[in-house]
Amino acid sequence: MNKTIDVPLEQCGCLLERCLREEMLEKQALTPEAFIDKTVIGDAVEVMKNMPKGFADLIIADPPYNLSKNFHGETFKKASREQYAEFTRKWLEAAVPLLKPNGSVYVCSDWQTSLVIEAVLSDLAIIRNRITWQREKGRGAAKNWKNGMEDIWFATLSDEYTFNLDAVKMRRRVVAPYRNNGRPKDWVENDDGNFRLTCPSNFWDDITVPYWSMKENTEHPTQKPEKLAAKLILASTNENDIVFDPFLGSGTTSVAAKKLGRHYVGIEQNELYCAWAQLRLDRADDDKTIQGYYNGVFYERNTPVTRR
Repeated sequence: MNKTIDVPLEQCGCLLERCLREEMLEKQALTPEAFIDKTVIGDAVEVMKNMPKGFADLIIADPPYNLSKNFHGETFKKASREQYAEFTRKWLEAAVPLLKPNGSVYVCSDWQTSLVIEAVLSDLAIIRNRITWQREKGRGAAKNWKNGMEDIWFATLSDEYTFNLDAVKMRRRVVAPYRNNGRPKDWVENDDGNFRLTCPSNFWDDITVPYWSMKENTEHPTQKPEKLAAKLILASTNENDIVFDPFLGSGTTSVAAKKLGRHYVGIEQNELYCAWAQLRLDRADDDKTIQGYYNGVFYERNTPVTRR
């Protein structure tokens, strides 16, 4: 059954009423309480100018990649490398000061924009790692390799930052199980195989892009999976921390944060996407499942919801 969220804008009035608007924020001195657990409709850079410094524990940003793409009526046009670098510096210089001194930031990119992101982000924060996500989905090319990877840059403001290793350990199948006195050593024997929890690497091959039969799927053209956001949130925040996404899209970061007991703030200029985000946030009140993550464990790609 197709579960894709594709509610037309004309049916979204009640959803949009619960969102904040950029012009509303310009008329008041903002405290974090004014926009915590809210979706803000507006231009990211302009809205961030009115936000107080140092309110967020974590920023997850998925800016438009330097590709010409239509986002339901709002088009991002491919620019020169220099122009894209200027765009990147503009929004990062507005976003990074919103982090707490011990905060972290993750920025998504494709292989081309990754080069720009690293250069600009390294001027503003301490880069800790580059995660490569094997998303698989992508169109083939007649004279090039299919683009099936994306990068996620991880940076912090200082050497004091949150990283909850045990919260993001991976459940991996044991190919050659070792026993000590006949008992499993550092692994668990289950009816469906032998597994161990291992430290997560910076190569992620266990996350699929959202697809039509998943409840989280929307018609947003570049939607990130909730499982991906969940890994970043669990690693780099604690319960009740604040997660901020300046390019919210259809709401994945906010929804994952809510399901995991964190506060959220998201900015998105497309009203339709804001409405879809609000719909997903409403549904998260009754359904906190994240596909591929159950009972504190990250499972293999496309693990059925019924498996524990």
